[in-house]
Amino acid sequence: MNRYSPHRRIDHWIRTHPGRVDIITGSLVTLLCVPAGMALGFQYDTTYGLGLTLISVAQTVPLLVRRRWPWAATLVIAAAHILQLGFGGVFLPSQISVPIMIYTMAVFGKRWQSFVTLGLGILGAVLATGLIFSAVPQGPGLTFDSLISFVGLSLVVLVSWTFGDLARTRRLAYQSLADRAKRLEQERQYERDLAASDERNHIAREMHDIVAHSLSVIITQADGARYAAAQDPQIAIDTLKTVADTGRTSLREMRRLLGVLRTDEAAENRPLPTLTDIPDLVASYETSGLSVSSYSEGTARRALPAGAELTAYRCVQESLTNVLKHAGPNAHANVILSWQSRGLLISVEDNGRGAGALTHEGTGQGLRGMCERVALYDGTASAGPKTGGGFAVSVFIPYSED
Repeated sequence: MNRYSPHRRIDHWIRTHPGRVDIITGSLVTLLCVPAGMALGFQYDTTYGLGLTLISVAQTVPLLVRRRWPWAATLVIAAAHILQLGFGGVFLPSQISVPIMIYTMAVFGKRWQSFVTLGLGILGAVLATGLIFSAVPQGPGLTFDSLISFVGLSLVVLVSWTFGDLARTRRLAYQSLADRAKRLEQERQYERDLAASDERNHIAREMHDIVAHSLSVIITQADGARYAAAQDPQIAIDTLKTVADTGRTSLREMRRLLGVLRTDEAAENRPLPTLTDIPDLVASYETSGLSVSSYSEGTARRALPAGAELTAYRCVQESLTNVLKHAGPNAHANVILSWQSRGLLISVEDNGRGAGALTHEGTGQGLRGMCERVALYDGTASAGPKTGGGFAVSVFIPYSED
Protein backbone atom coordinates (compact mmCIF):
# COMPACT_ATOMS: atom_id res chain seq x y z
CA MET A 1 0.00 0.00 0.00
CA ASN A 2 1.28 3.42 -0.93
CA ARG A 3 2.15 5.28 2.23
CA TYR A 4 1.32 8.55 0.49
CA SER A 5 -2.16 7.50 -0.67
CA PRO A 6 -4.96 10.07 -0.09
CA HIS A 7 -6.76 8.18 2.68
CA ARG A 8 -3.52 7.76 4.65
CA ARG A 9 -2.81 11.45 4.30
CA ILE A 10 -6.29 12.23 5.59
CA ASP A 11 -5.87 9.79 8.49
CA HIS A 12 -2.52 11.36 9.38
CA TRP A 13 -3.98 14.86 9.24
CA ILE A 14 -6.92 13.87 11.45
CA ARG A 15 -4.60 12.33 14.06
CA THR A 16 -2.23 15.28 14.10
CA HIS A 17 -4.90 18.05 14.13
CA PRO A 18 -7.63 16.90 16.56
CA GLY A 19 -8.62 20.45 17.54
CA ARG A 20 -9.27 21.47 13.96
CA VAL A 21 -11.28 18.32 13.32
CA ASP A 22 -13.51 19.08 16.32
CA ILE A 23 -14.06 22.67 15.20
CA ILE A 24 -14.96 21.59 11.67
CA THR A 25 -17.27 18.80 12.89
CA GLY A 26 -19.00 20.93 15.54
CA SER A 27 -19.43 23.86 13.17
CA LEU A 28 -21.00 21.71 10.43
CA VAL A 29 -23.40 20.00 12.84
CA THR A 30 -24.36 23.34 14.40
CA LEU A 31 -24.92 25.08 11.07
CA LEU A 32 -27.06 22.21 9.75
CA CYS A 33 -29.07 21.33 12.85
CA VAL A 34 -29.78 24.65 14.59
CA PRO A 35 -31.66 26.24 11.64
CA ALA A 36 -33.67 23.03 11.26
CA GLY A 37 -34.62 23.17 14.96
CA MET A 38 -35.60 26.84 14.63
CA ALA A 39 -37.81 26.12 11.67
CA LEU A 40 -39.43 23.22 13.50
CA GLY A 41 -40.11 25.27 16.65
CA PHE A 42 -41.44 28.41 14.99
CA GLN A 43 -44.13 26.35 13.26
CA TYR A 44 -45.94 26.39 16.62
CA ASP A 45 -45.23 29.78 18.25
CA THR A 46 -42.40 32.16 19.07
CA THR A 47 -41.72 30.91 22.62
CA TYR A 48 -41.67 27.31 21.46
CA GLY A 49 -39.33 28.23 18.62
CA LEU A 50 -36.90 30.13 20.84
CA GLY A 51 -36.84 27.26 23.33
CA LEU A 52 -36.05 24.64 20.70
CA THR A 53 -33.44 26.95 19.16
CA LEU A 54 -31.59 27.31 22.48
CA ILE A 55 -31.81 23.57 23.07
CA SER A 56 -30.42 22.87 19.58
CA VAL A 57 -27.51 25.22 20.27
CA ALA A 58 -26.79 23.55 23.65
CA GLN A 59 -26.84 20.12 22.00
CA THR A 60 -24.43 20.98 19.18
CA VAL A 61 -22.01 23.73 20.29
CA PRO A 62 -20.24 21.48 22.90
CA LEU A 63 -19.09 19.33 19.97
CA LEU A 64 -16.52 22.06 19.25
CA VAL A 65 -14.60 21.00 22.38
CA ARG A 66 -15.61 17.35 22.56
CA ARG A 67 -12.01 16.07 22.79
CA ARG A 68 -10.59 18.90 24.86
CA TRP A 69 -13.24 18.70 27.59
CA PRO A 70 -15.21 15.53 26.78
CA TRP A 71 -16.88 15.06 30.17
CA ALA A 72 -18.02 18.68 30.42
CA ALA A 73 -19.40 18.56 26.87
CA THR A 74 -21.27 15.34 27.69
CA LEU A 75 -22.90 16.87 30.75
CA VAL A 76 -24.02 19.96 28.83
CA ILE A 77 -25.54 17.86 26.04
CA ALA A 78 -27.25 15.57 28.58
CA ALA A 79 -28.73 18.59 30.39
CA ALA A 80 -29.99 19.96 27.06
CA HIS A 81 -31.77 16.67 26.36
CA ILE A 82 -33.41 16.73 29.80
CA LEU A 83 -34.75 20.21 29.03
CA GLN A 84 -36.01 18.90 25.72
CA LEU A 85 -38.35 16.52 27.61
CA GLY A 86 -40.43 19.54 28.62
CA PHE A 87 -41.26 20.23 24.96
CA GLY A 88 -43.03 16.93 24.38
CA GLY A 89 -42.07 14.15 22.02
CA VAL A 90 -40.65 16.40 19.31
CA PHE A 91 -37.52 15.12 17.58
CA LEU A 92 -34.66 17.59 16.86
CA PRO A 93 -31.93 17.04 14.25
CA SER A 94 -29.41 18.26 16.87
CA GLN A 95 -29.94 14.98 18.73
CA ILE A 96 -27.30 13.56 16.39
CA SER A 97 -24.90 14.84 19.04
CA VAL A 98 -25.85 11.87 21.28
CA PRO A 99 -24.13 9.11 19.28
CA ILE A 100 -21.23 11.48 18.54
CA MET A 101 -20.61 12.14 22.25
CA ILE A 102 -21.06 8.47 23.18
CA TYR A 103 -18.42 7.60 20.61
CA THR A 104 -16.16 10.41 21.84
CA MET A 105 -16.40 9.37 25.50
CA ALA A 106 -15.67 5.74 24.60
CA VAL A 107 -12.52 6.87 22.77
CA PHE A 108 -11.12 9.69 24.88
CA GLY A 109 -12.90 9.63 28.25
CA LYS A 110 -11.91 7.78 31.36
CA ARG A 111 -13.18 4.25 31.61
CA TRP A 112 -15.86 5.01 34.20
CA GLN A 113 -16.97 8.06 32.23
CA SER A 114 -17.33 5.86 29.15
CA PHE A 115 -19.65 3.44 30.96
CA VAL A 116 -21.63 6.27 32.58
CA THR A 117 -22.18 7.81 29.15
CA LEU A 118 -23.31 4.43 27.83
CA GLY A 119 -25.80 4.17 30.70
CA LEU A 120 -27.08 7.68 30.03
CA GLY A 121 -27.59 6.76 26.38
CA ILE A 122 -29.65 3.68 27.29
CA LEU A 123 -31.65 5.74 29.78
CA GLY A 124 -32.26 8.35 27.09
CA ALA A 125 -33.54 5.61 24.76
CA VAL A 126 -36.03 4.51 27.44
CA LEU A 127 -37.23 8.07 28.14
CA ALA A 128 -37.49 8.94 24.45
CA THR A 129 -39.53 5.80 23.78
CA GLY A 130 -41.92 6.51 26.66
CA LEU A 131 -42.27 10.15 25.68
CA ILE A 132 -42.97 9.40 22.05
CA PHE A 133 -45.69 6.88 22.78
CA SER A 134 -47.24 8.65 25.74
CA ALA A 135 -49.39 10.72 23.41
CA VAL A 136 -50.45 7.80 21.22
CA PRO A 137 -53.94 6.36 21.89
CA GLN A 138 -53.84 2.96 23.50
CA GLY A 139 -54.11 0.25 20.96
CA PRO A 140 -53.01 -3.30 20.31
CA GLY A 141 -49.86 -2.21 18.45
CA LEU A 142 -48.55 0.06 21.18
CA THR A 143 -46.31 -2.42 23.00
CA PHE A 144 -44.72 -3.79 19.85
CA ASP A 145 -44.06 -0.32 18.39
CA SER A 146 -42.56 0.84 21.68
CA LEU A 147 -40.27 -2.18 21.75
CA ILE A 148 -39.14 -1.55 18.19
CA SER A 149 -38.43 2.11 18.99
CA PHE A 150 -36.46 1.22 22.13
CA VAL A 151 -34.44 -1.46 20.32
CA GLY A 152 -33.62 0.93 17.47
CA LEU A 153 -32.47 3.75 19.76
CA SER A 154 -30.52 1.33 21.96
CA LEU A 155 -28.76 -0.14 18.92
CA VAL A 156 -27.64 3.36 17.90
CA VAL A 157 -26.22 3.89 21.40
CA LEU A 158 -24.52 0.46 21.57
CA VAL A 159 -23.06 0.68 18.07
CA SER A 160 -21.68 4.16 18.76
CA TRP A 161 -20.11 2.99 22.03
CA THR A 162 -18.72 -0.20 20.46
CA PHE A 163 -17.04 1.64 17.61
CA GLY A 164 -15.68 4.17 20.08
CA ASP A 165 -14.28 1.43 22.31
CA LEU A 166 -12.57 -0.20 19.31
CA ALA A 167 -11.14 3.17 18.33
CA ARG A 168 -9.93 3.61 21.93
CA THR A 169 -8.12 0.26 21.76
CA ARG A 170 -6.54 1.25 18.45
CA ARG A 171 -5.51 4.64 19.81
CA LEU A 172 -3.88 3.13 22.90
CA ALA A 173 -2.07 0.53 20.77
CA TYR A 174 -0.83 3.25 18.42
CA GLN A 175 0.30 5.38 21.35
CA SER A 176 2.08 2.38 22.89
CA LEU A 177 3.92 1.75 19.61
CA ALA A 178 4.83 5.43 19.34
CA ASP A 179 6.13 5.47 22.92
CA ARG A 180 8.12 2.31 22.29
CA ALA A 181 9.62 3.77 19.11
CA LYS A 182 10.55 6.91 21.05
CA ARG A 183 12.19 4.86 23.81
CA LEU A 184 14.12 2.82 21.24
CA GLU A 185 15.32 6.01 19.56
CA GLN A 186 16.41 7.39 22.93
CA GLU A 187 18.24 4.14 23.68
CA ARG A 188 19.94 4.23 20.28
CA GLN A 189 20.96 7.83 20.87
CA TYR A 190 22.29 6.86 24.30
CA GLU A 191 24.28 4.01 22.73
CA ARG A 192 25.63 6.38 20.09
CA ASP A 193 26.66 8.82 22.81
CA LEU A 194 28.40 6.02 24.72
CA ALA A 195 30.16 4.89 21.56
CA ALA A 196 31.26 8.44 20.83
CA SER A 197 32.50 8.86 24.41
CA ASP A 198 34.38 5.57 24.20
CA GLU A 199 35.92 6.65 20.91
CA ARG A 200 36.97 9.97 22.43
CA ASN A 201 38.63 8.12 25.30
CA HIS A 202 40.35 5.84 22.82
CA ILE A 203 41.61 8.81 20.82
CA ALA A 204 42.75 10.52 24.02
CA ARG A 205 44.78 7.45 24.97
CA GLU A 206 46.29 7.28 21.50
CA MET A 207 47.15 10.97 21.62
CA HIS A 208 48.82 10.47 24.99
CA ASP A 209 50.81 7.52 23.67
CA ILE A 210 51.94 9.37 20.57
CA VAL A 211 52.51 12.88 21.88
CA ALA A 212 53.68 12.31 25.44
CA HIS A 213 55.97 9.39 24.67
CA SER A 214 57.48 10.88 21.55
CA LEU A 215 57.98 14.27 23.14
CA SER A 216 59.66 12.64 26.13
CA VAL A 217 62.16 10.96 23.82
CA ILE A 218 62.67 14.14 21.79
CA ILE A 219 63.22 16.30 24.89
CA THR A 220 65.67 13.81 26.39
CA GLN A 221 67.62 13.56 23.14
CA ALA A 222 67.62 17.33 22.63
CA ASP A 223 69.01 17.92 26.14
CA GLY A 224 71.72 15.32 25.55
CA ALA A 225 72.63 16.86 22.22
CA ARG A 226 72.86 20.31 23.77
CA TYR A 227 75.29 19.12 26.44
CA ALA A 228 77.38 16.96 24.09
CA ALA A 229 77.62 19.41 21.20
CA ALA A 230 80.48 21.38 22.74
CA GLN A 231 82.71 18.32 23.27
CA ASP A 232 81.75 15.90 20.49
CA PRO A 233 79.74 17.31 17.58
CA GLN A 234 79.29 13.81 16.11
CA ILE A 235 77.23 12.76 19.15
CA ALA A 236 75.02 15.78 18.62
CA ILE A 237 74.53 14.86 14.96
CA ASP A 238 73.54 11.28 15.82
CA THR A 239 71.23 12.48 18.57
CA LEU A 240 69.51 14.98 16.29
CA LYS A 241 68.98 12.17 13.76
CA THR A 242 67.18 10.19 16.46
CA VAL A 243 65.08 13.26 17.26
CA ALA A 244 64.13 13.63 13.60
CA ASP A 245 63.26 9.92 13.22
CA THR A 246 61.11 10.01 16.35
CA GLY A 247 59.33 13.13 15.14
CA ARG A 248 58.61 11.58 11.73
CA THR A 249 57.25 8.42 13.31
CA SER A 250 55.03 10.44 15.64
CA LEU A 251 53.82 12.57 12.75
CA ARG A 252 52.81 9.48 10.75
CA GLU A 253 50.88 8.08 13.72
CA MET A 254 49.27 11.46 14.34
CA ARG A 255 48.12 11.65 10.72
CA ARG A 256 46.69 8.15 10.96
CA LEU A 257 44.83 9.02 14.16
CA LEU A 258 43.46 12.31 12.86
CA GLY A 259 42.41 10.58 9.68
CA VAL A 260 39.77 8.77 11.71
CA LEU A 261 38.20 12.13 12.59
CA ARG A 262 38.08 13.39 9.01
CA THR A 263 35.30 12.43 6.65
CA ASP A 264 36.56 14.28 3.57
CA GLU A 265 39.90 12.50 3.34
CA ALA A 266 40.82 8.86 3.55
CA ALA A 267 42.81 7.86 6.59
CA GLU A 268 46.29 6.58 6.05
CA ASN A 269 46.33 2.77 5.87
CA ARG A 270 49.42 2.38 7.97
CA PRO A 271 49.15 -0.80 10.10
CA LEU A 272 48.82 -0.45 13.84
CA PRO A 273 51.76 -1.56 16.00
CA THR A 274 51.76 -5.23 17.07
CA LEU A 275 53.91 -7.50 19.20
CA THR A 276 56.39 -7.88 16.33
CA ASP A 277 57.11 -4.13 16.57
CA ILE A 278 58.21 -4.31 20.21
CA PRO A 279 61.90 -5.05 19.33
CA ASP A 280 61.98 -1.90 17.17
CA LEU A 281 60.36 0.02 20.04
CA VAL A 282 63.03 -1.22 22.47
CA ALA A 283 65.75 -0.33 19.98
CA SER A 284 64.43 3.23 19.71
CA TYR A 285 64.74 3.66 23.49
CA GLU A 286 68.25 2.21 23.44
CA THR A 287 69.11 4.81 20.83
CA SER A 288 67.80 7.42 23.24
CA GLY A 289 70.38 6.34 25.80
CA LEU A 290 68.29 4.00 27.94
CA SER A 291 69.73 0.59 28.75
CA VAL A 292 67.03 -1.97 27.94
CA SER A 293 67.05 -5.76 27.84
CA SER A 294 64.21 -7.58 26.11
CA TYR A 295 63.27 -11.24 26.54
CA SER A 296 60.53 -13.51 25.28
CA GLU A 297 59.57 -16.74 27.06
CA GLY A 298 57.31 -19.56 25.99
CA THR A 299 55.23 -20.03 22.86
CA ALA A 300 51.87 -18.50 22.09
CA ARG A 301 49.06 -21.07 22.14
CA ARG A 302 47.16 -18.85 19.69
CA ALA A 303 47.33 -15.32 18.41
CA LEU A 304 45.92 -12.39 20.34
CA PRO A 305 43.42 -10.05 18.65
CA ALA A 306 44.92 -7.06 16.85
CA GLY A 307 43.53 -4.70 19.48
CA ALA A 308 45.09 -6.76 22.27
CA GLU A 309 48.48 -6.71 20.54
CA LEU A 310 48.21 -2.93 20.18
CA THR A 311 47.42 -2.75 23.92
CA ALA A 312 50.51 -4.83 24.73
CA TYR A 313 52.64 -2.56 22.56
CA ARG A 314 51.28 0.58 24.24
CA CYS A 315 51.87 -0.89 27.70
CA VAL A 316 55.54 -1.51 26.92
CA GLN A 317 55.80 1.96 25.38
CA GLU A 318 54.21 3.61 28.44
CA SER A 319 56.44 1.70 30.84
CA LEU A 320 59.70 2.49 29.01
CA THR A 321 58.70 6.15 28.65
CA ASN A 322 58.23 6.35 32.42
CA VAL A 323 61.64 4.76 32.92
CA LEU A 324 63.21 7.27 30.54
CA LYS A 325 61.51 10.20 32.26
CA HIS A 326 61.78 9.24 35.91
CA ALA A 327 64.35 6.50 36.50
CA GLY A 328 67.32 8.84 36.37
CA PRO A 329 70.82 8.30 34.95
CA ASN A 330 72.38 4.83 34.52
CA ALA A 331 69.00 3.14 34.88
CA HIS A 332 68.45 -0.27 33.33
CA ALA A 333 65.11 -1.76 32.31
CA ASN A 334 64.06 -5.35 31.62
CA VAL A 335 61.15 -6.14 29.29
CA ILE A 336 59.91 -9.73 29.53
CA LEU A 337 57.13 -11.16 27.36
CA SER A 338 56.04 -14.45 28.90
CA TRP A 339 53.52 -16.64 27.08
CA GLN A 340 51.50 -18.67 29.56
CA SER A 341 48.66 -21.16 29.25
CA ARG A 342 46.01 -18.45 29.71
CA GLY A 343 47.57 -15.54 27.92
CA LEU A 344 50.49 -13.10 27.72
CA LEU A 345 52.27 -11.71 30.80
CA ILE A 346 54.26 -8.51 30.26
CA SER A 347 56.77 -7.40 32.89
CA VAL A 348 58.77 -4.18 32.73
CA GLU A 349 61.13 -3.53 35.64
CA ASP A 350 63.89 -1.00 36.26
CA ASN A 351 66.46 -0.29 38.96
CA GLY A 352 66.17 3.50 38.99
CA ARG A 353 64.53 6.04 41.23
CA GLY A 354 61.36 6.22 39.16
CA ALA A 355 58.98 5.34 41.99
CA GLY A 356 59.58 8.53 43.97
CA ALA A 357 59.88 10.73 40.91
CA LEU A 358 56.65 9.43 39.40
CA THR A 359 54.80 9.94 42.66
CA HIS A 360 55.86 13.57 43.02
CA GLU A 361 56.17 14.70 39.41
CA GLY A 362 53.51 12.83 37.46
CA THR A 363 49.79 12.49 37.55
CA GLY A 364 49.70 8.83 36.55
CA GLN A 365 47.43 9.56 33.57
CA GLY A 366 49.40 7.19 31.37
CA LEU A 367 49.19 4.37 33.90
CA ARG A 368 45.44 4.87 34.28
CA GLY A 369 45.03 4.77 30.52
CA MET A 370 47.09 1.58 30.41
CA CYS A 371 44.82 -0.06 32.99
CA GLU A 372 41.74 0.99 31.00
CA ARG A 373 43.20 -0.47 27.81
CA VAL A 374 43.97 -3.78 29.47
CA ALA A 375 40.52 -3.96 31.12
CA LEU A 376 38.88 -3.81 27.67
CA TYR A 377 40.36 -7.26 26.97
CA ASP A 378 39.55 -8.69 30.43
CA GLY A 379 43.16 -8.35 31.51
CA THR A 380 44.82 -7.02 34.64
CA ALA A 381 47.53 -4.42 35.17
CA SER A 382 49.52 -3.34 38.22
CA ALA A 383 52.34 -0.84 38.73
CA GLY A 384 54.33 0.20 41.77
CA PRO A 385 57.75 0.47 43.39
CA LYS A 386 59.82 -2.67 44.03
CA THR A 387 61.05 -3.63 47.44
CA GLY A 388 64.74 -3.27 46.62
CA GLY A 389 64.30 -0.07 44.61
CA GLY A 390 63.11 0.71 41.16
CA PHE A 391 59.70 0.39 39.61
CA ALA A 392 57.77 -2.57 38.17
CA VAL A 393 54.84 -2.84 35.78
CA SER A 394 52.99 -6.12 35.29
CA VAL A 395 50.31 -6.64 32.64
CA PHE A 396 48.40 -9.82 31.86
CA ILE A 397 46.29 -10.12 28.69
CA PRO A 398 44.29 -13.37 28.40
CA TYR A 399 43.46 -15.19 25.21
CA SER A 400 40.07 -14.25 23.84
CA GLU A 401 37.42 -16.94 24.24
CA ASP A 402 35.97 -18.38 21.03
